[in-house]
Parts: sequence; structure tokens; C-alpha cells
Amino acid sequence: MTEESLFDRGLAVRKEVLGEDYVNKSIAGADEFTRTMAEWSTEYCWGALWTRPGLDRRSRSIANLSMIAALNRPHELKLHVKAAVKNGLSRDEIKEVLLQVAVYAGVPAGIDSFRIAREAFKELDAPAS
Repeated sequence: MTEESLFDRGLAVRKEVLGEDYVNKSIAGADEFTRTMAEWSTEYCWGALWTRPGLDRRSRSIANLSMIAALNRPHELKLHVKAAVKNGLSRDEIKEVLLQVAVYAGVPAGIDSFRIAREAFKELDAPAS
């Protein structure tokens, strides 16, 4: 498989999971310094990993929420909470994932994750502008 096809596959999945508007803005906002990282993450995270047959998108969202919350990456967590909803997780299931994080990664990580998830839900519930 060529790198170009990995990028193309990754870009398609990334748009499906995160939303075309978000991805297009992200790509348009890349500059000479950040472009390589944006391309790399699209190729390998989205193209090589998210397209593998071993886990469905719902399961990958559960794994991502857990890791990103434990690593305290608020911007990515908010993005992936929204993606998890799109990938079929209910808010109650997201709550259970974040409770798991609180026990295994620490209560402060859990508290921050709940706050960020609440912000994401609020944005999802806001009327379209």
C-alpha cells in the first residue's frame, strides 16, 4: 500500500468520524511547521490504524477516550467525545468509560474528563448556527 493511499483512506475516515468541517479547517490551518504532523497523523492514525479490521469504530472510540482522558489531553478529548457519539456510544456509556478512567488513572483525570465531556455534549446540543 502506498503512503498516498494511506493518506487518502485516513482522510476519508477522519472526515467520517470527526466531521468534514472540522477536518477541512484543520487541514487549511496547517502551516509549514505543522503540516508534516497533520499528514503523519492522517496517514498512520486514521489510514493505517482506524481502517484495520480488528476493532470497529465504536470500540476504537472507547479505547481513545480512555487513553486521551488518562493522558489529560483536553482538546483531543472533547473532539473524541463528539466522535464517540457519532460512532454509536451513548452518553451513559461515555460516562462509564470516564468513571473507569477515574479509578485507574486518577480522580483528577476523571473530574477533568467529565467537565470536558459535558462541554462537548453542550456543543453537540447547541442549535446549528
